[in-house]
Amino acid sequence: MRYEPVIGLEVHAELATQTKMFCGCRYVDTTVASPNTSVCPVCAGLPGTLPVLNRTAVEYGIRVGLALECEIQHTSIFARKNYFYPDLPKGYQISQYEYPLAVNGRLVVDTPKGERVIRIRRAHLEEDTGKLTHVSEAGEEYSLVDLNRAGVPLLEIVSEPDMHSLEEVRAYATGLRAILRTLGVNSGDMEKGVIRFEANVSIRPAGSAEFGTRVEIKNLNSFRAMERAAAYELERQAVLLDRGELVSQETLGWDEANQCTYVQRSKEEAHDYRYFPEPDIPPLVVEEGWVEEIRRGLPELPRVKALRLREAYRLTPAVAALFAGETDVADYFEQCAGALHQAAPRTAANWISGELFAYINQNGISFADLRVSPRGLAELLDALEVGKVNQNTAKTVLAEMLSSGASAAQVIREKNLTQVTDTSLISSLVSEVIAAHPEELASYLAGKETLANWFFGQVMRAAGGKASPALLKPELEAQLSRARNSH
Repeated sequence: MRYEPVIGLEVHAELATQTKMFCGCRYVDTTVASPNTSVCPVCAGLPGTLPVLNRTAVEYGIRVGLALECEIQHTSIFARKNYFYPDLPKGYQISQYEYPLAVNGRLVVDTPKGERVIRIRRAHLEEDTGKLTHVSEAGEEYSLVDLNRAGVPLLEIVSEPDMHSLEEVRAYATGLRAILRTLGVNSGDMEKGVIRFEANVSIRPAGSAEFGTRVEIKNLNSFRAMERAAAYELERQAVLLDRGELVSQETLGWDEANQCTYVQRSKEEAHDYRYFPEPDIPPLVVEEGWVEEIRRGLPELPRVKALRLREAYRLTPAVAALFAGETDVADYFEQCAGALHQAAPRTAANWISGELFAYINQNGISFADLRVSPRGLAELLDALEVGKVNQNTAKTVLAEMLSSGASAAQVIREKNLTQVTDTSLISSLVSEVIAAHPEELASYLAGKETLANWFFGQVMRAAGGKASPALLKPELEAQLSRARNSH
């Protein structure tokens, strides 16, 4: 039987405030900070403590809600979500349940099959839990608790089950991450766990309007894990149904090593958590004037920016979307494009997405750390456009600029990298190379025409990589043609 996937995502995004949700403890990077160094009686859940709501966290939540076209609720209420786990010091999590901060939004995404609208059910504020580290050594097994993350502000964004392919899931997840980064409320560093996905996955017969039994896959912290977990689960459920078996409603984990899901527990319902209003926090009342002030301060959002970049600079949809999702990259590109005098903006886009991205990935740095300014890159690309350097030489110049911070003109001058455009010199170099390789010439004349590229490389090497390809290629073709005619 042919089945249709039905997928919804719950996204937990840490809000990058200075302090935690309900206390004055600093928000620290839990991947590098020493364990339990940002903890106080409030986030440790000690008796007699009282939570105080972080205003900035509320503002960040409103920012996201507005960017997702949500209705911002005038009044929202915090609740106690009761469950026991070692990294939850209080024995309950302060969250929002019946009255969330934002509801009824949407996110428009682009997929290989066109534009899709994914509805947002709600976005609500809550606090994060601590972190457990499970240790097995010397025949003993135990767990260590780090409360640095306990009480960190979270925004949980819940979609409707509107995604029906893995492509839509990825588009939604990457689009949401781009919005969070653009708004400045989340770093997007998924390897640090600041964004975590939970996928609600089910299948149904193609064409059916009824929902199948869903499972929830918890704590997926990368796009790859999310896609692979969803793909595995879709296949597993299809096999069960084809056998005439039932899918159980369960909470699952993802085993990265074995590339499969596993059962954690039976799926909880809301009543299992015994929600009730948090007695120590009054209702959160948001004034309309504050909401409108936040709305006016929103930056250009990624999808709008991508469309503008495509229209203004004639970028491909893929490159425009790539740049739009990274504010520092988009800013770098637009500054570079504005500084160009000869080269086209698309040339700058190609070099940024190619050479600069490769350098950044290899060295683990950001665009802010580059020693080549947008204006400096523009200078190099203009030199390439007017023929002062060729493509290969320009890459050599850029590598030196990235290493030393020198200008393009300085590197070209000091390294003597100006492109050779002397037609007599190029002709002479071609003649010398052909004469020096009679066996290769014979093979070429016998029909091995791919050797033309080899000859090209040899001449370019003889010229120190500086020969103009536009002059070298026709000269080489002409001399090889003469050799063939005289053969």
